[in-house]
Amino acid sequence: MSRGRIVHWMLEEVGVPYRFEVVNLETQDQKKPGFLAVNPMGKVPAIVHRGTVVTECGAICAYLADAFPAARLAPPTDSPLRGTYYRWLFFGGSCVEAAVIDRMFSRPAPSRPGALGYGSYDDTVATLGKALVPGPYVLGPQFSAADVYIGSQIAFGMMTKALEPHPAFQGYVNRLQERPAYKRFMEKSDKIAGEMKKAG
Repeated sequence: MSRGRIVHWMLEEVGVPYRFEVVNLETQDQKKPGFLAVNPMGKVPAIVHRGTVVTECGAICAYLADAFPAARLAPPTDSPLRGTYYRWLFFGGSCVEAAVIDRMFSRPAPSRPGALGYGSYDDTVATLGKALVPGPYVLGPQFSAADVYIGSQIAFGMMTKALEPHPAFQGYVNRLQERPAYKRFMEKSDKIAGEMKKAG
């Protein structure tokens, strides 16, 4: 149950072989020297590809989409959709996640309007809802890495009750969870969780 799940799903969407290493958060593996050598922040997820370390979910999703263009998880660089893709991919990390986490922990809004980078929770939720119309994905008919990231944020928000199960959100998440790559990710994720329980 970490942000590593977002990247695990993204790897399944990319469809190339990868090696998965479990970092047990309960035993603080992420704070041990071996992992800190990869990510000094001591946070998951992190990937290493061709000797390059990439951290932060949005960056990893963007990197993988570009590193494996055959998967068609990002519009071409010369496409007018490229800007829209970046817009919503980064909106996921800078607005949706921040708003959901603030709501989840009941953090009070600052006294100065506009002090938060994401503006307000209500504006973020309304903007997100509009982005999903007409659908079926953030970029319309084209599924992309932005859907992996934003879809994960929405699903997490609804699971924690920090986002209302608005019909547009629920329908969007349902579509994403029907994807074969998502189902493969869930099957592998459940197996890893089961093995960790046995080992614990």
